[in-house]
Amino acid sequence: MFLYDVVPPEMIIVGLNAENKSGILDELTEHFCRINKSSSKNEILSAIREREAKMSTGILKGVAIPHALTNAVKEMHGIIGISKKGISYGSLDGEPVYLVFMILSPRECSEKYLGLLTRLATLLQKPSFYEELRVLDSSDEAYKLIKQYEENLSIS
Repeated sequence: MFLYDVVPPEMIIVGLNAENKSGILDELTEHFCRINKSSSKNEILSAIREREAKMSTGILKGVAIPHALTNAVKEMHGIIGISKKGISYGSLDGEPVYLVFMILSPRECSEKYLGLLTRLATLLQKPSFYEELRVLDSSDEAYKLIKQYEENLSIS
């Protein structure tokens, strides 16, 4: 499964407004629920916060990957947020976060969910991916960049 399969352009927010972890989780969840006409905001936020309480998902320099298995969604979804000013996230390195990749999956898709998280980690090992994505100004540009990097991964 490709990241670009679960994160369409309308699920990429360039220019996040929130400045802290709680605000960003709320902003991304609100955006997801508005686009998908879902009334499960509280259930999704609860699942994300429960996972986040175990250990911060701000695990890479400048990147956070909040994720959860929840039956509030019927299929796997991703929401990406790009912050130009940085977010106080409580990351393991104490640094601000600029890219947030939120992954939501129904419980019965746990194998695909783990595969997608692994694929995302592989993409993020390429410093150019992070640097190029961080400076983009539109969701369409971001989507195209993600697709380009993923297709190159599949070739190599």
